[in-house]
Amino acid sequence: MHQSTRWQSADLELLPDNGNRYEIIDGELLVTRAPHWDHQNAILNLSVALVTWSRSSGLGRVSVAPGVIFTDDDNVIPDLVWISNGRLARVLDESGHLLAAPELVVEVLSAGTDNERRDREVKRKLYAIRGVQEYWIIDWRRQQIEIFRRDSNGLPLVATLFCSDVLSSPLLPNFQQSVAEVFS
Repeated sequence: MHQSTRWQSADLELLPDNGNRYEIIDGELLVTRAPHWDHQNAILNLSVALVTWSRSSGLGRVSVAPGVIFTDDDNVIPDLVWISNGRLARVLDESGHLLAAPELVVEVLSAGTDNERRDREVKRKLYAIRGVQEYWIIDWRRQQIEIFRRDSNGLPLVATLFCSDVLSSPLLPNFQQSVAEVFS
């Protein structure tokens, strides 16, 4: 009988600091390489817009690549999150990691079928189970943003936005961002 390794948060301390991103979902270790320049550019552009809105609204905070530790065997690093001030005060640990879901999680697709499956299926399922309210998947190659919004069935796709569209959300009152500017 073959027994596979079940990874936990403490195991991440043993891994090398080599530029790879290490995440654990349901005890499985997921390793991704340093992202493409355009991947990082999309996150930077969106984070600037969200930080500007968050500062003016006073409603929450933005973080790029935060640690989110749901359990010892569900430990992820989303590309970007937005969390309300009230929720942040309740779920941030002494090490600066979130111990529960932020309201908004954003992932940018990395190249490869396995990476796409991870973001579209595995992470979306995890985020739905853990209570994320909205999940945005950015595809910088196709220059589109998919919006998944919580309902009684989890996080179904509610919109696909293209460069001619404007990104907004009921979570973020009066936030509007040109999709084209996310990719500029």
